[in-house]
Amino acid sequence: MNATITWVDDAMFLGVSGSGHSVVLDGPAEQGGRNQGMRPMEMLLLGMGGCTSFDVVSILKKGRQRIQDCRVEVTAERSGDIPNVFTKIHVHFIVKGKELKRTQVQRAIELSVQKYCSASIMLERGGVEISHDYEVQSI
Repeated sequence: MNATITWVDDAMFLGVSGSGHSVVLDGPAEQGGRNQGMRPMEMLLLGMGGCTSFDVVSILKKGRQRIQDCRVEVTAERSGDIPNVFTKIHVHFIVKGKELKRTQVQRAIELSVQKYCSASIMLERGGVEISHDYEVQSI
């Protein structure tokens, strides 16, 4: 796996993944940016949320659950001192489908958290307190 990050100007960078996808990273005006892209720490949260979402949807599909939607809301707290690392992250899953079994949704989340989501496991091992909860909505 690889990525290339190229400085554009001021506080703006262009990131290109090894698979060929690109994203603009930029800072706020008070740090010399123009607010025309995501902050790097936002990307980290998106990556973690995407990783665990992928796991949960995949596990539920394999379990023959009739999942129709999965949304994950991620909130984080950062330390006040430099480096402003994440100290707490909360992940809220909203899973929708027909006749979804709450026990299978809970188990899918547990498997992601404990075994499969390399992003959240890496952050947790680095000292970030990560919590999860979920809601199941029937369609």
